[in-house]
Amino acid sequence: MKKSTNYLVQSAVIAALYAVLTIGQNILLPGTASMAVQFRVAEVMTVLAFFTNAAIPGLTLGCVIANISSVTAGLGFYDMIFGSLASLGAALTMYALRNVRIKNLPVLGALMPAIFNGVIVGFEIDFFFVGSMSFNLIDFLYQGGCVALGELAVLIILGLPLTAVIEKTGLKNKLFKN
Repeated sequence: MKKSTNYLVQSAVIAALYAVLTIGQNILLPGTASMAVQFRVAEVMTVLAFFTNAAIPGLTLGCVIANISSVTAGLGFYDMIFGSLASLGAALTMYALRNVRIKNLPVLGALMPAIFNGVIVGFEIDFFFVGSMSFNLIDFLYQGGCVALGELAVLIILGLPLTAVIEKTGLKNKLFKN
């Protein structure tokens, strides 16, 4: 398969899986993947940015699609924009930090979804939903902290172990050879 075709297929599969996992989780367990305190299982897929840059558009598009479904859940158009920008920023920095390791794990990179989502989605929730178009530092810190906590939980409990499994089993070379 040509490199460009492989890249496109990887991006599309990542986007589809992210969207299906998030939408499915919201259907089965309402709010667990779309509220301020969340454990969005699909966020484990952000670790794919450690292995392929195709994860960058894949995760971003998957988030856009998943967040379209949150428009109907009352979260509005803002989540589609801000949540997707947070995913893009996290994926870009994760890919850039993929080789920065602590005990052979990309721990610093794994913090990026918590940082980007905590700041960007925390602002979104405070400004558009809690503050009714005004900013309050305490509310922002609380909302951003809740979002970041959920992201950290997913990446520490599921993401870093998944990264280790992908690397130790050789799946990295089988799935993401470019």
